[in-house]
Amino acid sequence: MSAREIEPPDGASLGRRLRERRLDAAPAALNLLERRVPEADGSHTPSGADALLAEVSPSVLGGEAPAHVIGLTGPPGAGKSTLLSALVAEWRRRGRTVAVLAVDPSSKRSGGSLLGDRARITHDPADGGVLIRSTAAGGRLGGLAPPTRAAAQALAAAFEVVVVETVGVGQSETDVDDVADTVVVVVQPGSGDTLQFLKAGIMEVPDVLVVTKADLERPAMRARRDLEAALRSLGSASTPVLAVSAVPPAAGIEELADALEARRSRLDLPAVRARARRMTALAEFAAEHGERGLRAAGGRRAAERALEEATRDTDSPALAALLERRAGIVPGATAGAR
Repeated sequence: MSAREIEPPDGASLGRRLRERRLDAAPAALNLLERRVPEADGSHTPSGADALLAEVSPSVLGGEAPAHVIGLTGPPGAGKSTLLSALVAEWRRRGRTVAVLAVDPSSKRSGGSLLGDRARITHDPADGGVLIRSTAAGGRLGGLAPPTRAAAQALAAAFEVVVVETVGVGQSETDVDDVADTVVVVVQPGSGDTLQFLKAGIMEVPDVLVVTKADLERPAMRARRDLEAALRSLGSASTPVLAVSAVPPAAGIEELADALEARRSRLDLPAVRARARRMTALAEFAAEHGERGLRAAGGRRAAERALEEATRDTDSPALAALLERRAGIVPGATAGAR
């Protein structure tokens, strides 16, 4: 049978398998969400993705997927992958199933992932309770391509913990805040004083701050104090700042896992997820139709208000379609020059 004769995966059946917590469906589901099928007008739409996402939507699940979706971000070299390796091991020790989407920069030539972060995260490849997938940022300034957003939603129906590890950090890499239930920002000792942290544009984003390489002691404690001072200046002194070391003997990993579980227990998940779906729909609409599309919808603020009027469990594709109708755009068509 030729490649053309092979039927594409059925999005609805994959969604049902994820809903049943069949983890073996996850790789095929991710392949489907990442597949881009050229349309006649030159746009690209994920084949079967809407059907898949509909099967794992709150209306079908009977509520929000119970997974804790965690965004992990920080500057290159901060030790995110080493930390994540230790966290995955700790979650598995606690019996949690874990999926990791490692978002890497995209190759301008191929569009693929440049760094292959999956190779840097240590785990047992025979462990069926762990899925680690490298995915490309797709050239998006926010650090997340639309398939990554959809993948996080789909995996949340099957896994207990879903981590989105993003490339870089700063004002242009804060999209993870619109996807994750909890955002963890990772910094390393000696990466700057309080003013630099504030200038980086990240201090209003994190729910948990982590200083790595705590085995360096003095520099790590100094960085922790700087972060705590920055948070106080922003009136966010309650945000936990933890110092950890993932180098054996590891230190602080259990405390970090405890802090994440404590935050998950306090979350108003329906509100958090409803906001995430609205932001996802708005980001996808803006990426597809540009500023002209936003103007046709009445502007960004008007578009946000329109999305807020939708019911909490309305899924992202339906919200994006709502914006297209508001802007008078034929579904699947582009809005022209940005």
